[in-house]
Amino acid sequence: MKRWLKYVTPYMRSFILGPLGMIIEVIGEMFMPILLAAIINSGEAGTLTIGKSIGISAILTGIVLCMMAGGVAGAYFGSKASVNFAADLRSDVYAKIQKFSFANIDRFSTGSLVTRMTNDVTQLQNFVNMLLRMALRSPGMLIGGVIMAISLKPSLSVVLAVTIPLMLIVIAILIKVSFPRFTIMQKKIDKLNSTVRENVTNVRVVKSFVREDFEKDKFSTDNAELKNAGMRAVKIMIYMGPVMNLFMYAAVIAIIWFGHGIVLSEHTLVGGMQVGDLSAFITYATQILSSLMMVTFLLMNTSRAMASGKRICEVLDEKIDICDVENVDSDRKIEAGKIEFRNVSYRYYKNSEEAVLENINLTINAGATVGIIGSTGCGKTTLISMIPRLYDVDSGEVLIDGVNVKDYALHSLREGIGIVLQKNLLFSGTIAENLRWGDEEATDDELKIASAHSAADKFVTSFKEGYDTMLDKGGMNLSGGQKQRLCIARALIKKPKILILDDSTSAVDTATEAQIRNALANDLPECTKIIIAQRISSVKDADEIIVMNDGAITGIGTHEELLAGNAEYGEIYYSQMEKKEAQ
Repeated sequence: MKRWLKYVTPYMRSFILGPLGMIIEVIGEMFMPILLAAIINSGEAGTLTIGKSIGISAILTGIVLCMMAGGVAGAYFGSKASVNFAADLRSDVYAKIQKFSFANIDRFSTGSLVTRMTNDVTQLQNFVNMLLRMALRSPGMLIGGVIMAISLKPSLSVVLAVTIPLMLIVIAILIKVSFPRFTIMQKKIDKLNSTVRENVTNVRVVKSFVREDFEKDKFSTDNAELKNAGMRAVKIMIYMGPVMNLFMYAAVIAIIWFGHGIVLSEHTLVGGMQVGDLSAFITYATQILSSLMMVTFLLMNTSRAMASGKRICEVLDEKIDICDVENVDSDRKIEAGKIEFRNVSYRYYKNSEEAVLENINLTINAGATVGIIGSTGCGKTTLISMIPRLYDVDSGEVLIDGVNVKDYALHSLREGIGIVLQKNLLFSGTIAENLRWGDEEATDDELKIASAHSAADKFVTSFKEGYDTMLDKGGMNLSGGQKQRLCIARALIKKPKILILDDSTSAVDTATEAQIRNALANDLPECTKIIIAQRISSVKDADEIIVMNDGAITGIGTHEELLAGNAEYGEIYYSQMEKKEAQ
């Protein structure tokens, strides 16, 4: 409860006024049947005068207006409270996701995180709204109706004493059955969202391989699973209405059956039950059973909200794998860029016997240009991910300028490192806005200089709008090579002490790649540069080349040294030379 109170406290006024408005409506509903009964009884007795009729009608009108005002206020403040509750909760979930490490994100699918931030939060919003409108209204109607019904005719209330427990038993059974079904339904929504996101993101691949039919079938399968799970959950709601109505109408029939006999037997007695009283009793019985039905709907929504709340709590309670250590020096910054790996080992799955990295020892001097090469899946990207703490080592340590990376504040550590990952991602907006992700305060001249270093300035200036050219989501209106060059420029804008290029020139031609390498070597001499590549031509001129295989370093040296003494490097080199000659 403490967790949810955080989102209630700032809007306590709305959380209080909403139910109070509903209470006003309930009070009106308690008096209406009595006043109507008075009119019926007076009419039956022949004592209803025009003045009495006008007086009661005026009171009824006043009550109706008060009920309307209470209902409007309750709905307004309930909606206001629930919308703000959901907005704050969604913000906190989003903020928590921003702190996730790669390992944290790996534990949740992207589709699942999207569902939790949208559908699950919306379920909680709807529940809060319903709770504020019914939490006091339904119990108020139930308690008030019971009191008024007993005060009218205690003996006739036996019908309610039998009906209410039976309804409560049915409600308990429905809730018990519905909760796991709603949990399953939310998981199916996760799966469908993941399928849609994957398809839309990779639509070019889908079309190029003519896999539309396959994707349609895949979507149809996930959609059918969601439909079936949804129907299993909704069936409870479908059965609930008719079952509750059955109880309600059975109770009304029983009240009329027994009540008409009481009216007939007591019609000559002073203070005996009259037709108006029976009408009022039926109205109160209907209110009581309707309030139980509303409670049932509320509890059914509670079961769905609990399923959604549990999923949201899983995100909020997720332990962040990578965060600042206690009392970290937030002023410590990377000064030179010397990197050391000391006995570093890492497993993606901690119970896995096979390590991704095994006992890595490596020193990269400040200002050096180092290439890393090896087969796909040998651990190259994982190795460099340890430097900015995108992953943390299982054992050993990574140091920058002699300081363990864990002793840097994450913000300071990552501010000093520029990374261009394998997957080049740009955001909707202008080219300039994308480049300023590296530095929000970068001037236009700095953007042009960084773009010139990455060989991007020429094609950017060829656009009609230049650096103000709008990019589609993901930079879909650019070629792969253009996206890579802009991503490199974005990293250079940071003026990093360490620059990591993870296979980030694979989509550019060799002449452009050579231009980029020359610019980095000549214009960023003090920056430590790490280049991961598949092509030996990309790392051939590096100060040192690191050869990796199966999570281990199998060779370190210059191109000439490795070519002469490292069989694996030689195999890669000659295989690429043969392909080049064949072309």
